[in-house]
Amino acid sequence: MAGSLVPFSARHPSWFTPQRLLAIFCAINLLNYVDRGAIASNGVNGSLGTCTSSGTCTSGSGIQGEFNLNNFEDGFLSSAFMVGLLVASPIFASLSKSVNPFRLIGVGLSVWTLATAGCGFSFNFWSITICRMLGGIGEASFISFAAPFIDDNAPITQKTAWLAIFYMCMPTGYALGYVYGGLVGNHLNWRFAFWVEAILMLPFAILGFVMKPLHLKGSATVESKKALISEDIAVPEVQEASNVKGSAKPMKEEFSKMFSKMKCASIDSNRLSTFVEDMTALLVDKVYVVNVLGIHFSGYCAYNFVLGAYSYWGPKAIYNIYNMSDADMIFGGITVVCGIFGTLAGGYILDLMTSTIPNAFKLLSITTFIGATFCFTAFWFKNMYAFLALLSVGELLIFATQGPVNYIFLHTVKPSLRPLSMAISTVSIHIFGDVPSSPLVGVLQDTLNNWRGTSLILTSILFPAAGIWFIGTFLHSVDRFNEDGEGQVTDVDGSNTTPLLEAGVV
Repeated sequence: MAGSLVPFSARHPSWFTPQRLLAIFCAINLLNYVDRGAIASNGVNGSLGTCTSSGTCTSGSGIQGEFNLNNFEDGFLSSAFMVGLLVASPIFASLSKSVNPFRLIGVGLSVWTLATAGCGFSFNFWSITICRMLGGIGEASFISFAAPFIDDNAPITQKTAWLAIFYMCMPTGYALGYVYGGLVGNHLNWRFAFWVEAILMLPFAILGFVMKPLHLKGSATVESKKALISEDIAVPEVQEASNVKGSAKPMKEEFSKMFSKMKCASIDSNRLSTFVEDMTALLVDKVYVVNVLGIHFSGYCAYNFVLGAYSYWGPKAIYNIYNMSDADMIFGGITVVCGIFGTLAGGYILDLMTSTIPNAFKLLSITTFIGATFCFTAFWFKNMYAFLALLSVGELLIFATQGPVNYIFLHTVKPSLRPLSMAISTVSIHIFGDVPSSPLVGVLQDTLNNWRGTSLILTSILFPAAGIWFIGTFLHSVDRFNEDGEGQVTDVDGSNTTPLLEAGVV
């Protein structure tokens, strides 16, 4: 029977446990961010050629040197990736209502693999920019579904911790990307960095097509939809066959074609109608608009503006301020350690505080303010060791926000709207956050020609983010994780105590 509960062991391979689902998503997320870190590394990104007053010139290196890019164009490469991500995220979220998310992930990762390989074959600024945009489209299929799947299957007392593990892969991936890009760029050629990434992602793209699909909480099953469609088409066929005997076969074929066309038109219309209804449901929800689109959105955009520019310009800024020849390795190492421990600590502390939306806002405001203070102070120091010590503490605190941030996005909407909520949040924070930040910081640096001053101005934006999140602690909030989808068939009941996957299966 469509939509009925089927034991896990009867529907899925024995190896497919919640822990392994988390591991697969973490591996994909890690590789996505390794790619972002690699293109920002000095080994892959490189630098422009320079000439001294005496006429001695050195050739440029990496992408910037080979394509002769100014800082604005160089920064735009980071934003180009986001353009594809922003355009495609709502589309994939809407398609999840009628197409199984695992198949969408398979399609998206296939696009990502081809686009990343294409970056290695690029021949000028626009060719690599287009490939970066296509890579963003590929990632959009994954980023909208991963967090809801993890939230569905995590144990009730460890939801924030599981999300923190997943989001820990972001700073860790960036940091590994710096190291990886530095090694590949210095010992081989920057193009090899993209080709190796494409090869590593290919198995996960294939996995998206061959894995038995799961259904998100609050979404209709594919089987139930097929049953409804087949019933709609079967009725006219039976009526026609009973009324007309001699010409039954030709008329049956004619009716089948007619109803097939009607079915396709109906599905397309229903997808658009469902998308409009879901958007309306989110935008008329006062709690969601105030908490997420108002307070949380504003704070996270400011936060993401700084982190986006840090992640792209960080290695180059540190290299120029402190003359670090191994800036990729040092900055990458700090980010790996702080990203892992900071992200895990943020999720663990929120679980200890009792995971609620007001507590998440409190943790966000406190850690961001203290972390911003350490980072801002670090850039004032001319001593490299004092800078590294203060920056490490600051990054540790700033990365503690990842678990609480996404807890708010997931728990302020009912389950059926979570993919769309994640897509809207992804689009919003990138449009107003790290999409403009990298090129704007590039323009600022071209104007000031002082990486220390540029870094101080950038870091100061974290203070308003902390203040905005502090306001969120006083707002009325409702946790809607247990609310059912509107008349939709689900694979689980409304309780958040039972995962979609049975952890005990081995």
